[in-house]
Amino acid sequence: MRQSTTISVELNTEWQGEFSAEPYEGAGASEAIYFIRALEAEGVPGGATTRVQISPDGIHWCDEGTLVPLPAAPGITFARVSHFGGWLRLVGELPDGARMKVIVHLVLKA
Repeated sequence: MRQSTTISVELNTEWQGEFSAEPYEGAGASEAIYFIRALEAEGVPGGATTRVQISPDGIHWCDEGTLVPLPAAPGITFARVSHFGGWLRLVGELPDGARMKVIVHLVLKA
């Protein structure tokens, strides 16, 4: 039987300018889903995204290739990730004057 774990990596966190979500080590999982729930969104342009990054050690990061759309208004979005190795995180940048208050969940399945 497969196992699933849900981790809240950001709770009521404000994103402005350059941001990164808390990293999480998910080496035992075979797939992951990031859920981004925007509680508030001001000045977020349509088409804005955040990137999934991976790391072998939680210190040195590279882009995995998955882009997660950011809601331009309160709402929720998600992205699936597989073949990620050890560590995962989200990074991005919002334009000047834009801000979001978010909850980010990471669901890992082994």
